[in-house]
Amino acid sequence: MDKLDKKLMVEQLDRKLAKLHVLKEVEVPSKGWINAIRTTLNMSLVQLAKRLNKSSVSVKEIEEREQHKTITLKKLIEVGEALDLQFVYGFLPKESSIEKMIDKRAQRVARDVVMRTSHTMKLEEQENREERLQQAIKDRADTLKQEMPKHLWD
Repeated sequence: MDKLDKKLMVEQLDRKLAKLHVLKEVEVPSKGWINAIRTTLNMSLVQLAKRLNKSSVSVKEIEEREQHKTITLKKLIEVGEALDLQFVYGFLPKESSIEKMIDKRAQRVARDVVMRTSHTMKLEEQENREERLQQAIKDRADTLKQEMPKHLWD
């Protein structure tokens, strides 16, 4: 995959994820979404169990598994269908975008590489000036962002 393809993939993914950023502010109900939706609809465990062809005890266990984050995606989809809801999931970068995440990581890796080299040169009394070090870090980070080698994530 060439540099332009990688850049395009990052841009396309960032556009998709940007639509999910509004969800960052949404708090998951303390007892989970299934329980919140079921109780808001004034639907009993027995009624939801009937829709799922399960026992009310099984539905209670499903709600508890969601609350404890041990539920499967398959089960969430199944419950969503029983409630006539569409299940949606995704990931949001902790940074503002995938591009920022890559940039931050490239800066860190570049700094480590340049500073290791700088330390060796210092021991050999060939130390670089601070401006030169900063430029070397920037240049190395730019190269890492363009090439995005697998070792960027080691």
